[in-house]
Amino acid sequence: MDGAAKRVERELGSIDVWINDAMVSVFSRFTDISDEEFVRVTAVTYLGVVNGTRAALRHMLPRDRGAVVQVGSALAYRGIPLQSAYCGAKHAIQGFTESVRCELMNEGSRVHLTMVQLPALNTPQFDVSASHLPCRPQPVPPIYDVEVAANAIVWASRHRRREVWVGGSTAATLIANDLAGGLLDRYLARTAVDAQLSREPADPVAPSNLWQPLPGDRGARGRFGDRSHRMSYQWWMNTHRGSVAAIPLAPGLPAVRGRPARGRTSGSR
Repeated sequence: MDGAAKRVERELGSIDVWINDAMVSVFSRFTDISDEEFVRVTAVTYLGVVNGTRAALRHMLPRDRGAVVQVGSALAYRGIPLQSAYCGAKHAIQGFTESVRCELMNEGSRVHLTMVQLPALNTPQFDVSASHLPCRPQPVPPIYDVEVAANAIVWASRHRRREVWVGGSTAATLIANDLAGGLLDRYLARTAVDAQLSREPADPVAPSNLWQPLPGDRGARGRFGDRSHRMSYQWWMNTHRGSVAAIPLAPGLPAVRGRPARGRTSGSR
């Protein structure tokens, strides 16, 4: 990580934005995941963020500027079955980020640390992740195009929000988890296992990227394009709060404009 940061500074200039997004996963019941697999998911998905943040701050803190964006998930607050290693790592990232953010605030630093909580996305993740399931894994609907995530991450790097939620499903999940976590446990126990299993049987010898990258460029999109949403209305409202707040006033605006202000003349200020 330090070597990558130094090379960026040497070849491209000072680091203004650093995005931590590396991850690997194992789709499996916890009791079927080996010790080595669980450690590997934690090392890449969680400690990758820790070490990436450390490398970024070494360059940003002396300049007292910059933004670090942690790519998170609704699973950073709400664990689901068949993804215990990944959910644990995302929870850890959320706690780590809060801790470091408070330290930066205590020091009066202008370096900004934020986390973007994403919904299910149509990425190649579900074709390259390790799996012990009888069927090929799939994201829990609704599924969004990768551009929804990319636009949100860029936006988060330019605005000083402590956390950004993307997608109506993310917002609904996090709110439901706060208000009725036990009820959500039972709902996910009944629905979330089948929701992650496609109708295609798993290939027992299919390679995964758990231990090393797979060869070739697989692009940004997965195999769920016919089911993915191109935009999120929740995200639009989240980033246009002023416009949303003005909507209830819009029908009354013409009447207000045509009514003289009380206690004022045309020349008053």
